Amino acid sequence: MEQCLLVIIATPDIEQTMVDWLLARADVSGFSTAPVSGHGTAHEQLSMSEQVEGRQNQIMFHSQLPLDTARDIVTRLHEDFRGAGLHYWIVPALEGGHID
Repeated sequence: MEQCLLVIIATPDIEQTMVDWLLARADVSGFSTAPVSGHGTAHEQLSMSEQVEGRQNQIMFHSQLPLDTARDIVTRLHEDFRGAGLHYWIVPALEGGHID
């Protein structure tokens, strides 16, 4: 089973909704979150203070999953979070595990 890393970028206002949504999925055994700053050229999507600072506060979710599961999650995100402005990517996980 090919493993991958699913990364989802969301705005802070839907962080808890995303956490609850991911926790409710039986096929997600765990994930991590981290605050990140988004930088780009879509200034019309930024608040006035974000335009001044040159960055947008965002939340990054990431989880190591089987590739088929990650693709299913992305399909569900399209259905359940349409219009939320989420960004995602899926990359191969060459190796992973726990160090005890």
